[in-house]
Amino acid sequence: MALHPLGRPANDQLETPAMIDPKGSVSLHATIRRVPGRRRVVFSMIAALSFALSFATWPCPAAGADPPGETPSALKKLSLEELFTLEITSVAKKSEPISQSAAAIRVVTQDDLRRMGALSIPEALRFIPGVEVARVDARQYAITARGFNGTIANKLLVLIDGRSVYTPLFSGVFWDAQDVFLDDVEQIEVIRGPGGTVWGTNAVNGVINVISKPASSTQGLLLTGGGGNVERGFGGIRYGGRLGPKGHFRVYGKYLNRGPSLRPDGDEAGDDFEVPQGGFRADWAPSETDAFTLQGDMYAGTGERPSSDDDEFSGGNVLARWTRGFSAASDIQISAYYDRTKRTIPNQFEERLDTYDVGLRHRVAFGSRHDVVWGIGYRQYFDDIRNSMMIAFFPEELLRREYSGFVQDEIALVPERVRWTIGAKLEHNDYTGVEYQPSTRLAWTPTTKHTIWAAASRAVRTPSRIDRDLHSPASGPFLLAGGPNFESEVLHAIELGLKSQSSERLTTSISTYYNIYDDLRSFETGAFPFLLANGLEGDSYGAEVSANYQARSWWRLNSGYTIQRLELEVEPGSSDTSQVKQEGDSPRHQWYLRSSMSLPHAFTVDIGVRAVGELPNQRVPAYAAWDGRLGWQASDAMELAVVGRDLFDRQHPEFGAPSSRREIGRSVYGKVTCRF
Repeated sequence: MALHPLGRPANDQLETPAMIDPKGSVSLHATIRRVPGRRRVVFSMIAALSFALSFATWPCPAAGADPPGETPSALKKLSLEELFTLEITSVAKKSEPISQSAAAIRVVTQDDLRRMGALSIPEALRFIPGVEVARVDARQYAITARGFNGTIANKLLVLIDGRSVYTPLFSGVFWDAQDVFLDDVEQIEVIRGPGGTVWGTNAVNGVINVISKPASSTQGLLLTGGGGNVERGFGGIRYGGRLGPKGHFRVYGKYLNRGPSLRPDGDEAGDDFEVPQGGFRADWAPSETDAFTLQGDMYAGTGERPSSDDDEFSGGNVLARWTRGFSAASDIQISAYYDRTKRTIPNQFEERLDTYDVGLRHRVAFGSRHDVVWGIGYRQYFDDIRNSMMIAFFPEELLRREYSGFVQDEIALVPERVRWTIGAKLEHNDYTGVEYQPSTRLAWTPTTKHTIWAAASRAVRTPSRIDRDLHSPASGPFLLAGGPNFESEVLHAIELGLKSQSSERLTTSISTYYNIYDDLRSFETGAFPFLLANGLEGDSYGAEVSANYQARSWWRLNSGYTIQRLELEVEPGSSDTSQVKQEGDSPRHQWYLRSSMSLPHAFTVDIGVRAVGELPNQRVPAYAAWDGRLGWQASDAMELAVVGRDLFDRQHPEFGAPSSRREIGRSVYGKVTCRF
């Protein structure tokens, strides 16, 4: 079923100058567009390198002039030991070493972001086992974990500093609006598998939590920017300073202009888009036990269309968080945020969404064996939609409230060796009433270098406005409507995994799972209007393997492999013939290999290859993509880089039916980063 609330973005704008050095960007773009075929890449690489080298004469600080907080030494690659014991918070809403967590979790560090040359969150998720990232066109992505991929994928919860960016319109994420300033990101924690016990509904197949750096780590001035043949212009500026003797702040602004995707015949699809964004963060520690954070962002993006008005999206958010620590094992946190988004797709629909959220989390130890985390929360959505003849939602205005509470206890059955975690979350929503999501996890750590873990969980995906309130006469030669009795989709999951550091040179992680799904969304064709209902069931199983190998002190290899099977069938009485085919929207096999080398004279070379299996339902063939990055630390405070995507493939599709398919072309761009 091709429900698509985003519409099909398009663009007939040819080019926009880069943010830094507009003259150089204009000549770069014009040169690239005049050179067809394979020679375009050669000219792109030469132009991108020239663009980056042109900044070598900038008066950046000399050695020894690093600002406090963020220095080149702070950005160096972590050792395997440090990666294996890296602290995470997303699994249990408390800090714990990744090596001892009873979950399949991967952390993308700031060094990973830099050496991948990532310009967006989706591009940062490419090299994670079990995660599927498919670029649909210039600005849309299909992203999920462990199956059920699509442009409106609805089983993956995404958070930015604990703020949910999930939309109740379709229970998913508008990825084009999540344009964070990646230089300010501390790490991205990616959980594969259910996380509903602590994060709530819609954390079914995974959780992505983007965690930003504290303001104290981003002091001084940072400038970054560049451009190329597809990433036509991007740049950012950030400044951090002090707020008296006990506080720090930072402000930033950024801009991205991306060129169009390609049609199968090689012509440009005209779906360019651009998005400026700005924001701030302030951290204040009035005492040794108290910490207060206030942060926010604003953005406004435009997606071009060749034959109609532009798509437009904008929004802003503000988040406040107060934490008081009582001891190393006890603290309390209160947080609240407000998020406003607006999206206009001409001739289809316009949506304004206001989200209010407040939550309390408390961690307390009982004796020497019980580590309890509990919390309560309230969230309110006010959704206002302007309908059209293409897509309509009734009622147009809707107020939804959610109440939640959770408790989780980590019990030390054998101190330092065996930990049993048991917990549950209760939520009440206006569609289905009370939902419960229990889980139990067991971790055995026979040595500090090995952890064997197992988990059993129940998670739910509550109805979205599409499931309940949609009325779409343009979905075909018939009327499609949301089901007034649509219930929550339910997952029962069993997981088993192993994390190991076999030596100082090698770490490995293996995760396996078996999922049972009930009441999945179906498209019932036996009635009029055609309804969305809970007529599917199924199961999935798979394994995810990853390894880090320090081949030499200057050379590291990282690899991963995923195999998965998703099997769906209609429940008795269902007439679905389309949604059951979505088992073919995810690849059965994926693997990747990354090589990172730190060479003499401050050069770094990173090469990555990804292989993705075919998508039978989308009729997308299997493909392999080669990426590369050449970086040079020109001084202690300035780095130059040239990045290439899909280097050995002029273009290829990653997602989408052949009738409306867009393909992703080869991309090369230069980038400079300077710290004052």
